[in-house]
Amino acid sequence: MRADITLNGTGRSIEGPLLTLRRNVDIGLNEAVDVIGQDGTSRLGRVVALDDDSMVVEVLESTAGLALADMRLRVRGEPLTFPIGPDILGRVLDGIGRPVDGGPPIAAVENPRIDGEVLNPARRALPTDFIETGVTAIDLMNSLVRGQKLPIFSGGGLPHDRLAMEIATQARLRSDAGESFSIIFAGIGISYDTAANFRHVMEETGALAHTVMFLNMANDPSAQRILTPRYALTAAEYLAFGLGHHVLVVMTDITNYCEALREVSAGHGEIPSRKGYPGYLYSDLATLYERAGWMTGSSGTVTQVPILTMPSDDISHPVPDLTGYITEGQIVLDRVLDRKGIYPPINVLPSLSRLIDQGIGAGFTDADHPALAQQLFATYSKAVRTRVLASVVGRDGLTEIDRQHLDFADRFETDLVHQDGRRDLEDSMETAWALLRTLPGSELMRLSDAQIERHLMGDIPEPEPQDD
Repeated sequence: MRADITLNGTGRSIEGPLLTLRRNVDIGLNEAVDVIGQDGTSRLGRVVALDDDSMVVEVLESTAGLALADMRLRVRGEPLTFPIGPDILGRVLDGIGRPVDGGPPIAAVENPRIDGEVLNPARRALPTDFIETGVTAIDLMNSLVRGQKLPIFSGGGLPHDRLAMEIATQARLRSDAGESFSIIFAGIGISYDTAANFRHVMEETGALAHTVMFLNMANDPSAQRILTPRYALTAAEYLAFGLGHHVLVVMTDITNYCEALREVSAGHGEIPSRKGYPGYLYSDLATLYERAGWMTGSSGTVTQVPILTMPSDDISHPVPDLTGYITEGQIVLDRVLDRKGIYPPINVLPSLSRLIDQGIGAGFTDADHPALAQQLFATYSKAVRTRVLASVVGRDGLTEIDRQHLDFADRFETDLVHQDGRRDLEDSMETAWALLRTLPGSELMRLSDAQIERHLMGDIPEPEPQDD
């Protein structure tokens, strides 16, 4: 509830987005405030530090034009909240939930806190069922499961933005139970060109009708960048646990979020940890990722696909390293595949979906899907090792089986991983069976005899009768 308390003449200093003020009112940590300048313009802020005599307010907008002598502070008496309602679908918002699409304000039905409610772990159900992204390397071999958090590890210059757009526009549920499916797209620290491209693609494909877009620009204050994913996840939780939707949250770029967190932490004077990031980076990321899940008693789910760029392609960097500890797998984009012209350049060997067994197989996708995925992984892994051997002894020094594996690796990348448009799971599986038909049955150890007979032997022509 808003507290109509206005503080005048309490300012002590302004350093970037941080205001230090004399504390002369009962106020709590993370409480929301309005910072009002001489021209009457209100800027949103929150209390980030306090003691008996002073408090520090983090302004979430530009502090240009603020003067200590003329500044006023209005205390709201509550943490940051997000007024939200069902008509949020189809809207484009800025990083802190304000419409930027020229439409009316959102008609608020609820006003939840952006840091989320404390959930009883006993209410969490095991994520299950399948979300089809239209990307073969994900759907077939590293499947996304409702309620899962499956990050994409990319690098500078790799086409992760294009992949994010395709997942956001192509993803769908496979069941025919009449369930509602929604997308939350959060762009964190993105350029104007990228933001415009995202909006254009969403509008052209019609996906915007069931999507909410949060766009935080690269020139927005770093303090605001920290809140963008929290506003996005608050909207996702409302749609999932309030309205019963299955919600897919695509967030890019988490590395920009972590860089903003490092900058703000340094501004607070906190002791840095590895590579200058705050020591609480792990727990801070967990407050975002752990908001995905499937809750007992709710028909909706929140699924996350956070995208992050690895500085210098270093998967041991703190951001991907800590992300890997919290999430249930990773999709890894590969620079070598990108240079070969493979799109999306997903390297399936270091990629992993730890919950794939909960979302594929009989009742979810296809009874033969798990065995097919395992066979593809095993065969491609062997083919990659054969490539290393061929680089030493040459192709002519290999056995016939090894040469077949070399050819399989090339076709695996160009025919299966590479794709020009959306590919549903049935098409992906048929392409995979066609690849396996190029290998002898003795190499298909992960498939049963019945599966080989059913999928790989049916197209072999009968021998023509010989003339007497």
